[in-house]
Amino acid sequence: MMDMSSYATGLAHIGIPTTEFEDTALFYTELGFETIYACGSISDHSRVCFMRLGDLTVEIYEEESCAMCTGGIEHFAINVHDIEEVFGFINKRGLNNTDDEIHFLPYFENGVRYFTIEGPNKEKVEFNQYL
Repeated sequence: MMDMSSYATGLAHIGIPTTEFEDTALFYTELGFETIYACGSISDHSRVCFMRLGDLTVEIYEEESCAMCTGGIEHFAINVHDIEEVFGFINKRGLNNTDDEIHFLPYFENGVRYFTIEGPNKEKVEFNQYL
């Protein structure tokens, strides 16, 4: 029987929402993180920035209603090599408690496909396949 270790290849990123985008990006830059991808618009507060330090990637994104408190990390994402298989795996086990579908974003060179479920502590777990 296959389990998630058959599909997962590691941590994709940790999602950090912020109302202070510039300050947050500067903070992580000062820690030594380098921007590997950025997009969005200042006017509609839709900026997103992926920053990497070694093998750790954080996704910083503007969110007007984020918690801004300890425990405010919004999600973590797991890299997978076959999003369709993982989606079936999660649904077969009744773990798709958000009734999410597979989405596409035009991030990075070829885009990314992902879906999200919720853990027992309201944490979001994202499954992420770079294309």
